[in-house]
Amino acid sequence: MISRTECLSYLETILEPDKFQDYCPNGLQVAGNETINTLVTGVTASQELLDAALDLKADTILVHHGYFWRGEDPRVVGIKKRRLKQLLVNNINLIAYHLPLDAHSVMGNNAQLAKLLEIEVHGCIKGTGEPNIALHGHIQSPMMAVDFADKISHVLQREPLLIEGHNRPIKSIGWCSGAAQGYIEQSAELGLDAFISGEISEQTVHLARELGIHYFAAGHHATERYGVQALGKNLAEKYDLRHHFIDIDNPV
Repeated sequence: MISRTECLSYLETILEPDKFQDYCPNGLQVAGNETINTLVTGVTASQELLDAALDLKADTILVHHGYFWRGEDPRVVGIKKRRLKQLLVNNINLIAYHLPLDAHSVMGNNAQLAKLLEIEVHGCIKGTGEPNIALHGHIQSPMMAVDFADKISHVLQREPLLIEGHNRPIKSIGWCSGAAQGYIEQSAELGLDAFISGEISEQTVHLARELGIHYFAAGHHATERYGVQALGKNLAEKYDLRHHFIDIDNPV
């Protein structure tokens, strides 16, 4: 058990959200119980995740995609009303970290992807935000694009969409979880053989082919399952909490 205040203080210290200009508020989004005993983590604070957390009698939900996004309708109606009502009536905390959870050097989505895909990190790809979020590195054993696609499929349990840009083996690679397909040009400027993100745009196909760089669209949800799991595990071990990661499947 830990007080909500102490937990938030710890999260602010390690994730440093003030360094980011984000699209949503980071940290506590909905205040519930003042003490935390049972923590549920998930990628997105959907109704299905809220229902599962309620079934587990969780007092706190920690997610990567929370609420109150820039430009959204501010009215508390419809889906937003139902979600907020469930949290408030049941006194459940909602805590969300977006870009800070992508960027953390150990528990971040991109650090976790590197670990899972056995990529040695060399550094950040400049021009991917402030602080820079996307990473680049190399794989120990060069492999062809189709073979690396098979590896992604096995590790993430989601078949990626591969756009081939050349016929050389992959040695160097860049990556950024979520909807970061726009960083393909910075990756090509670095001379990388491939770039991985979650989503793909129509123009990404042409850029990959014309820039001569492989592009792997590995799924927004699939690439962002691991940071929040690692953070939840860290909290559970540090503060002796009950922790449940709930994966609400999303094919995007």
